[in-house]
Amino acid sequence: MREPADNPGVRFPPPLIYASAVIAGLLLERSRSLPIREGVFRPALAWLLFAGFLFLMGSSVGTFRRKRTSFLPFRPATTLVIAGPYRYTRNPMYVAAALLTVAFGLWLNTWWPIILLIPALVIIRHYVIDREESYMRRRFGAEYDLYTRQVRRWL
Repeated sequence: MREPADNPGVRFPPPLIYASAVIAGLLLERSRSLPIREGVFRPALAWLLFAGFLFLMGSSVGTFRRKRTSFLPFRPATTLVIAGPYRYTRNPMYVAAALLTVAFGLWLNTWWPIILLIPALVIIRHYVIDREESYMRRRFGAEYDLYTRQVRRWL
């Protein structure tokens, strides 16, 4: 079935991809323990990364709402959002989810979610971001191309 020209057509829900890294990490931890070294900095770093997640996600969603366009990747975009955290990264919500994934690994005291974040990011990049960027290029043309030359995909 052909996807409509006005829909990015995300087929892999990004939150599930990140959650899969955490869940698979927990399952792997049961069979092959890979603990992070104990210390007071581990929980503190987890909370700091969680705060970064909340800030990035909150400011991203807030920016979309102020611009009156949907932040859901399966809904059509009505405006090219380049304000707020989008001035520094084209994908602050995905960066935020990566911070949360690492925070979970730290809270759970296992390296597995952090290690599995790498293939999760590859999946996000190739099966989500590539499709979104293709859609944005079709939708906003030269304006989006200029934005991609000014702002990095990740950080």
